[in-house]
Amino acid sequence: MPFQIRLKQLGLVVLLGSAWGLSEALLGLALQSCARLVSGSVMTAVALFFLAAGLSVTRRAETAGFMVIIAVLFKLFDAALLSLPVRSGAVANPIFAFAIEGLALIVLASVLPAWKNSFRGRAFLGGASGLSSAGVFPLVGLVTGVPACLLPGTSLPLAWVFAPIAAGLAALTVPLGFVAGEKLVQKDLKLAFLSPAAVAVSLALMALVRLA
Repeated sequence: MPFQIRLKQLGLVVLLGSAWGLSEALLGLALQSCARLVSGSVMTAVALFFLAAGLSVTRRAETAGFMVIIAVLFKLFDAALLSLPVRSGAVANPIFAFAIEGLALIVLASVLPAWKNSFRGRAFLGGASGLSSAGVFPLVGLVTGVPACLLPGTSLPLAWVFAPIAAGLAALTVPLGFVAGEKLVQKDLKLAFLSPAAVAVSLALMALVRLA
């Protein structure tokens, strides 16, 4: 039975990671372009939804790291479809965003225990994670060599300008992510075995969208 439980959790996490990877392709703008105003804040909130759902499934911090890896693999596949180099800003910068979003949720969840049983705690965790991710993202240029996008006509990073929106949206998506994860755990074990099919379908849909 413990093996079945762990297998179910792994399957659900892969399922969620695949959905996150696909959402990056479907919701994001074309990889060749820079972020457009509020789009980065929306993607941060979406990412934190899936990360929160994964954390809800396993209650283990390393889940976020595993999901980041899945999202990165999807991003690399997406880049390959578009013949984009890995070091381009359209690829490397989103990967950096995935990493800091996962790290923000892990760190803040460890110091804000109220998220375990409180909607308010989860909302605060979401807002703090969204704000932290937006605050750190402009450092991306130091890591990838490609600076963060700026608000047109200013020297202000878009991530900072729209950080309140990222925080506000994440304050909603993170509690919803926890609810979604809890609902998935309640489903029959067979749902976990759909994860390989989910990966295949997600990759096929991504290819269809990019190559159409």
